[in-house]
Amino acid sequence: MSDTGLDPQQQAAVDAPRGPVCVLAGAGTGKTRTITRRIAHLVDSGHVAPGQVLAVTFTSRAAGEMRTRLRTLGIGGVQARTFHAAALRQLRYFWPQVVGDTPWELLDRKLGLVGQSASRAGVSTSADSLRDLAGEIEWSKATLIAPEDYPAAAVRAHRDPPGSAEQVAAVYAGYEALKTRNGVLDFDDLLLHTAAALEEHSEVAREFRDRYRCFVVDEYQDVTPLQQRVLDAWLGERDDLTVVGDANQTIYSFTGATPRFLLDFSRRFSEATVVRLERDYRSTPEVVSLANRVIGAARGRIAGSRLQLVGQRPPGPAPEFAEHPDESAEATAVAARIRKLVDAGTPAAEIAVLYRINAQSEVHEQALTEVGIPYQVRGGDRFFARPEVRSAVAALRQAAQQGAGRDGDEVDADLLEVVRAVLEPVGLTVTAPPGGAVRERWESLTALVELAEELLTVQPAAGLPQLLTELQTRADARHPPTVQGVTLASLHAAKGLEWDAVFLVGLNDGTLPIQHALGEGGAAEEAAVEEERRLLYVGVTRAREVLSLSWSLSRNPGGRPNRRRSRFLHGLVPEDHPAARLPAKAAPRDTRKRGRCRVCGQPLVGAMPTKLGRCESCPSNVDDELLESLRTWRKERSTELKVPAYVVFTDATLTAIAEQKPGDAAALVAIPGIGAAKLERFGPDVLTLVRGEQPAPGAG
Repeated sequence: MSDTGLDPQQQAAVDAPRGPVCVLAGAGTGKTRTITRRIAHLVDSGHVAPGQVLAVTFTSRAAGEMRTRLRTLGIGGVQARTFHAAALRQLRYFWPQVVGDTPWELLDRKLGLVGQSASRAGVSTSADSLRDLAGEIEWSKATLIAPEDYPAAAVRAHRDPPGSAEQVAAVYAGYEALKTRNGVLDFDDLLLHTAAALEEHSEVAREFRDRYRCFVVDEYQDVTPLQQRVLDAWLGERDDLTVVGDANQTIYSFTGATPRFLLDFSRRFSEATVVRLERDYRSTPEVVSLANRVIGAARGRIAGSRLQLVGQRPPGPAPEFAEHPDESAEATAVAARIRKLVDAGTPAAEIAVLYRINAQSEVHEQALTEVGIPYQVRGGDRFFARPEVRSAVAALRQAAQQGAGRDGDEVDADLLEVVRAVLEPVGLTVTAPPGGAVRERWESLTALVELAEELLTVQPAAGLPQLLTELQTRADARHPPTVQGVTLASLHAAKGLEWDAVFLVGLNDGTLPIQHALGEGGAAEEAAVEEERRLLYVGVTRAREVLSLSWSLSRNPGGRPNRRRSRFLHGLVPEDHPAARLPAKAAPRDTRKRGRCRVCGQPLVGAMPTKLGRCESCPSNVDDELLESLRTWRKERSTELKVPAYVVFTDATLTAIAEQKPGDAAALVAIPGIGAAKLERFGPDVLTLVRGEQPAPGAG
């Protein structure tokens, strides 16, 4: 370190001559210290006055930290803001010159107008659909795509729109028209109108450029084409620009962010000074070494710019790797390890549990509650406070009140199917939807089904009443302090933060990398998978000292161990670790009870194959005419009994009957979910239908 407290590379960035400067700053390398010292140096040397500097970053927290550090250095008056805050201030000042007296208001929430446009376009107006539509509009504007160009752009970018691309384009166009009619601007309009004011009005550009002479952009790998357009408008023909970024931490491509402006900086500005900051002051050498190995396997253009971090702290503990039989066991082990850290003196606020998707938080909330560790969920509601979970629990409660469970163990045997049937109208589908709000909702609903599965492992006769009691107990137990607790956060929400101890959990293929990153094929798939790798890199580099990476072989206790640890961990787990070798594919459990497939003869595993009597992949020999007759009969009986249709028989049970065509009561009761009560109540009707006859009116 020099007498200024800077290392040679940091000092080189500070002392670089005026003009274009690119600082490639790895995680933990002191980038904020460096860029604030550079601003102070430019001011102290007389190159610019503090008020002539505009520094922009991506969060209000980062902008506030920059202003605080500058004040500590005796530099006041520098404008350090987010892109949107800077644009809002400028637009309010220049609006009268550009537009005149026409008033406008800032639209805080766009979902209302998106909903109106979606309704007119005949598109779903569910809360999840509107959030996803809003996300597509935001992505389009961030990437400078007009409504009419959206369909083609969505195909090129491999987007997963909520509906057809043409429908999204129609909603986008309608939304823009409604904004104009109502005299409102959204946050993206702030950037668009600011850029347009400077591009199209020379007197506005001249006044602005007389005011601001020097620009600094933090997290430059996260800029969107729209933000770059604003920056270009600010600069004009000048080049007094310092950018700071790390392409290895590019994790927001889905919002339109792109590292290409960072990667092309020295090509655009051939005289640019490029400085690489690689001394890591945040993490121990052990954590830094693992981070280098994670990102060292990266492929693609970004990989060519990777930084090789060098740990500067004293040695610490080696990163821990742990394999668990199921998610519950994983969460229990993590909570126990956290309990030991807290008891040994590590503040709970200096510990984080990081995961890929928000739905993963529930099992860790439960485990921390059981060991008395306070926690706070960052970047999302606690599991039972999420709107989709509240709606789902309400639907389950209503189903219980309407009669599900009145037949005791006969309905209880169908608990999982009843839960799935109840949750289907609120968003649970057989296959996972694409990413976005709809996918997040699906993950939460799937977690509720898994809770029901977990309950059945300890209470095989449990029904809806018992499930609702369990859910209420879990929800009531979650009132931890919102401060001084362990942080639960997604990897995206953890960006820019750091803790003494970090637990990276759920590191399974299909979760990290996320499943929908694996299905595009070709270059699109590689780009998506590489972004997932960078997410793991971001997670690893959040840890100062203690780092734990874990995964589970099955989702639920007692489940098949058919999961695999994340592909990103291959080659990272020490050779002498018990989990160094991929486990052999385990034999299906409980095959004697569940029987064998009547088509291929293989053991049946899972509730649905057991009910159908065949593997789901084996061909169905369903009698379509019988199935339709069964459905018609079920509808009549459910109306007569004033209960939901699934209380009579679920779809899966009807399909099993139509496939197996039981000829007598013994064969009928052999189908899982049909016990004595249902046999007595509905058996005669069903056997009559199987024979091709119609039940007598009023039968049953």
